[in-house]
Amino acid sequence: MTASPETPSNTLEPGPVQSLARGLHLLELLAADEPGLTLTDLAQRSGLPPSTTHRLLKGLEQRRFVHHDIDSGRWQVGVQAFTVGSAFVRGRNVVALARPFLRQLVDRAGETANLAVEDAGEAVYLAQVECSQTMRAFARLGARLPMHCTAVGKALLAAANPEAAARVLTGGPLPKLTPRTVTDPQMLTGELLTIRGRGYAVDDEEQAVGLRCVAATLHDATGEALAALSVSGPSARITDSRLPDLGRLVAETCQEITRQIGGAGKTPLAEPLSGSS
Repeated sequence: MTASPETPSNTLEPGPVQSLARGLHLLELLAADEPGLTLTDLAQRSGLPPSTTHRLLKGLEQRRFVHHDIDSGRWQVGVQAFTVGSAFVRGRNVVALARPFLRQLVDRAGETANLAVEDAGEAVYLAQVECSQTMRAFARLGARLPMHCTAVGKALLAAANPEAAARVLTGGPLPKLTPRTVTDPQMLTGELLTIRGRGYAVDDEEQAVGLRCVAATLHDATGEALAALSVSGPSARITDSRLPDLGRLVAETCQEITRQIGGAGKTPLAEPLSGSS
């Protein structure tokens, strides 16, 4: 599930800054809805008058940030948005460096491999190599998912400092995406301690029913977590007996990437999260 973009503040000063914020918000709405949206849908979701929405879309269209499909009447993300987004990925050298390891994980685990980072309290997927199985996991690149119910998110939280992790876990109600999603901050705090001691995190059908994921983190020279790697697949294939082996495989892969980039290994979490008992 992709988090919905927040509505731009109505307190923005009128003029170019407000128009820019509104235009970017329309772009975010389109990015969150892959088939695209009609003018009416965009106006309703953004809270803008249809005339204003259309004017902003035409401006974005001129710069190729959005595209209007005449047959369906839907507006969609344009090629220029991809170009700008790709510049971010190119700047994250860890993506290019990790890609061979993602392929290696797929070969060894037989499951889909993913790379994700933390941004604004969410896990964002930057790269993926799919396995060849008929039934396989899939995460759309750029997708944003809650950290408390994804393996990559929990791995990143476990690697973060206690205060940063506590802000994510106690900053507001945590969505319950499946019957197995843990939303209690105290229980999640204990799980983060387990992850730090074990070296890998597990999503046991917590983000999607029938899907299991195992993840670990890679680190920079200061020991800070740069990203998380995971393998994911149907719970029918990622059985209880396979979890430890997959966990060690992902953790060892992350350690190898960390060594290649001159990073430092993570240290155990020696104290509970701020605000927890």
